[in-house]
Amino acid sequence: MFKELIEKIVKAIVDTPEKVEVTEVVGEKTVVVELKVAKEDLGKIIGKEGRTARAIRTVLAAAAAKHNKRAVLEILE
Repeated sequence: MFKELIEKIVKAIVDTPEKVEVTEVVGEKTVVVELKVAKEDLGKIIGKEGRTARAIRTVLAAAAAKHNKRAVLEILE
């Protein structure tokens, strides 16, 4: 559900979109979205002082709220 949203946003930001991996762990009320990108793209996803990551999390939270769920984005190395 949220996997496609995060995938589309992240692939637009990174230099190597083919290395973007998004997995979704769905619980009863919570959805955990795990994001894996190439090592050289990690800085782009996090952004200055974590601003980009915070913005992606905000969009994810808004989409989840629409479905009465809570969504968490985990950026994996």
